[in-house]
Amino acid sequence: MPLSDTIAIADLRVGRLGFGALRITGPGGLDEPADAEGARAVVRRAVELGVTLIDTADSYGPGVSERLIAEALHPYPQGVVIATKAGLVHGTNQRWRRDAHPDRIRAGCEGSLRRLRLERIDLFQLHAPDPRVPIEESMGTLADLAAEGKVRHVGVCNVDEEELERARGVMPVVSVQNRYNLGHRHWDPLVDVCERDGLAFMPWYPLARGTLAGAGGGLGEVARRRGITPAQAAIAWLLARSPAMLPIPGTSSIEHLEQNVAAAALTLDDEELATIEG
Repeated sequence: MPLSDTIAIADLRVGRLGFGALRITGPGGLDEPADAEGARAVVRRAVELGVTLIDTADSYGPGVSERLIAEALHPYPQGVVIATKAGLVHGTNQRWRRDAHPDRIRAGCEGSLRRLRLERIDLFQLHAPDPRVPIEESMGTLADLAAEGKVRHVGVCNVDEEELERARGVMPVVSVQNRYNLGHRHWDPLVDVCERDGLAFMPWYPLARGTLAGAGGGLGEVARRRGITPAQAAIAWLLARSPAMLPIPGTSSIEHLEQNVAAAALTLDDEELATIEG
């Protein structure tokens, strides 16, 4: 049963809480997980709980996350949207490196289609602008892929407002994915742009890699009052922040997944929001 509260991504409608699939891979987003069947079970359980957006990338593993998702879900249940990305790769010392050259974007899309067992990717995202490549060139390749029927909709990640506008000058953009959480609100203006223009804003690092889960302060106070976890309070705060918000918390634990999904049903009142924001 899909989550009752939904959001539109262009002509797609998904639950307002998605699942980020980085953490079903090995440590640091590299290699195979220690328990591959456990990773597949988490993905299946997400869909059983009503999650209808699974977010991944060709660089997660690399390729491991996409393959595990297909093994867990293919043939995909009706209404499930798989979002993936290209333009970021693992470099030396397990550091992410930007590579959004048109050839790299196209190769990333072709690889994702194979691993995900799809003929068309519903939401294909530029993982990050590449300072060596004008964003117009990267987006031009995404536009070509859409024209070829390999991509349905396009999103962008890790962009500022100027880069978003330049990207939108090439083709329609339906979503933005930037780092955002209670403790990192640098992109507040971009959230407002998405709300104004009807784009989905998908915050990555929504729980600050778990640091908010044990938070004290106003977040912990509200969590104690409501009998919920700080992580659940943080997700509820995100959902209250804007109707454009589509959090994608990731986990390799079914217990944490179930807690995260339960948070989508929470509504914080004005006093609780003020307490959390301090």
